[in-house]
Amino acid sequence: MIERTVDFPGFIHALRLERDAVPDFTSYPFSIPAVRGLDTLELDPKVTFLIGENGAGKSTLIEAIAVAAGFNAEGGTRNFRFATRSSESDLHRHLRLVRTARRLDGFFLRAESLFNVATQIDNLNIGGAYGGTSLHEQSHGESFLALAKHRFGGNGLYLLDEPEAALSPQRQLALLSLIHDLAERRRSQFVIATHSPILMAYPGALLYQLDAAGIASVRYRDTEHYRITRDFLADPERFFKHLFLDRE
Repeated sequence: MIERTVDFPGFIHALRLERDAVPDFTSYPFSIPAVRGLDTLELDPKVTFLIGENGAGKSTLIEAIAVAAGFNAEGGTRNFRFATRSSESDLHRHLRLVRTARRLDGFFLRAESLFNVATQIDNLNIGGAYGGTSLHEQSHGESFLALAKHRFGGNGLYLLDEPEAALSPQRQLALLSLIHDLAERRRSQFVIATHSPILMAYPGALLYQLDAAGIASVRYRDTEHYRITRDFLADPERFFKHLFLDRE
């Protein structure tokens, strides 16, 4: 069994959409079912996963959490202020974070904009805090994990957007080990948007499924990610038989 401490309240108890202030639920991002049906969403004080198909709103929601918490929309610490291309939605303007009294620190890390964050680190000449080797001189996966190892110092809120896009299965396991150390021993809270059945298997995590019906908690073994991966690995030929049908 995983060792879990019980005395850490986390940094964010819940998210609350200020529905009365939303100008139009038929326009993006409020038209996304998971956002349209959002009222109050409780977070686990340790690890919460947002899962769902592409376009379900995972990245939109985690970006809004990050910006509402004071992080840069493209990633980084709360001190980073740069914009390669401003593209964040207006969701953060209507999202209230129900916070504890703890001083909030941490990092927002998204695989798709890691290049931009690495460039900013080089421009600010602060590479020493990230391992001493430019993240641009490492592979995507190496730089992602190096940043997490060197910059995730504990006692922080860590928001990750699809980290598996940068990581091999082996390095996803390394990230799980890091998450365990930070969440269970160094008083940290994670909210992670992911497709990875490896990452979302983290014991005791709270999982939210985002889909056409809205947003709801789900058990790991009931997720489509788990079931499809399990069934495919058990009998890939059965999947190929249907996927590769001659439709002429």
